[in-house]
Amino acid sequence: MIPTPEGSPDAGMPWHYGDPYAEQRAAARKVAVVDRSNREVIAVTGPERLSWLHLVISQHVTELADGAATEALVLDSQGRVDTHMEVAHLDGTVWLDTDPGAQATGARGGKQPLLEYLRSMVFWSKVELRDATAERAVLTLLGPQTDALLTSVGLPVPGPHEVAGGEGVLVRRGTLGVDLLVPRDAGWWERLTEAGARPMGSWGYEAFRVEAARPRMNVDTDERTIPHEVGWVHVAAHVAKGCYRGQETVSKVHNVGRPPRRMLLLHLDGSPEVLPETGDPVVHGERTVGRVGSVVRHHELGTVALALVKYSVPLDAELLVGAEDRVVQAAIDPDLVPSETPGLGREAARRLRG
Repeated sequence: MIPTPEGSPDAGMPWHYGDPYAEQRAAARKVAVVDRSNREVIAVTGPERLSWLHLVISQHVTELADGAATEALVLDSQGRVDTHMEVAHLDGTVWLDTDPGAQATGARGGKQPLLEYLRSMVFWSKVELRDATAERAVLTLLGPQTDALLTSVGLPVPGPHEVAGGEGVLVRRGTLGVDLLVPRDAGWWERLTEAGARPMGSWGYEAFRVEAARPRMNVDTDERTIPHEVGWVHVAAHVAKGCYRGQETVSKVHNVGRPPRRMLLLHLDGSPEVLPETGDPVVHGERTVGRVGSVVRHHELGTVALALVKYSVPLDAELLVGAEDRVVQAAIDPDLVPSETPGLGREAARRLRG
């Protein structure tokens, strides 16, 4: 196992297991499993868990059915994205999982850990929150044989945007693969690999995430990002419900305007050994028109990246991406404009949902 390099949000987690392209091919054709146990997990219980969450997060969850899964955001007062989270409701508990180090803007304007922020918003509501990161680890299955593998190890097979429980495991089918919230130290990694799932590191997972145009918090977003720019409207932010912080911006931009930027898939000249990095500029002519987010090497697409680019930039523009000695040429993928087609790009969802 080769660990993910320092500086990555997945630093220390498995990057690949010796052949990252073979791992990606296995995920595209059969099934692979990814260790995402660095994700933070929060459990929300209590009789008012849904009505309280409805006031705090961007998603409409007052009637979130038992066995349903969705996505949500925490926004600041200007509608800028603080946190993205996966949401699963099962057996009286709402499970939230986020990237490590998730934060939200507190009442005094400073950033604070997500759990601390949520607790500060409880007031008199009948809810309880606990840090369940030490209890649960997230493993993700990707590939067309996912459902067969789940059945072979005795786990349920949920439908789209559903969550089911079995053998102490929460099985959630999301947009990119099937996530398992497993008890830590219960041997589920071994059970899944012995059943035929090929281990795949964060290199492969990130490659499929970029192909599917799925933004990642603090990589494909910056301090100015609003949900419309990265395809999170409808997916994670409800445009009609009120009563959540930042809702005015979400509604206004959705109804009467367009976002200043949009997230695009760029095909990069992959011949140089040194690639652009997250935060590097995107240049059109003499103007800086955006910032680089995720940069990956994909087994079929080659070197590709997600970037936030000014809405006015034409889709046939020739771009330069990077800084200093890592500037490369880039072209926009005209078939993938995530801010206008939220959710997925290409056939990634079909191939990876299982």
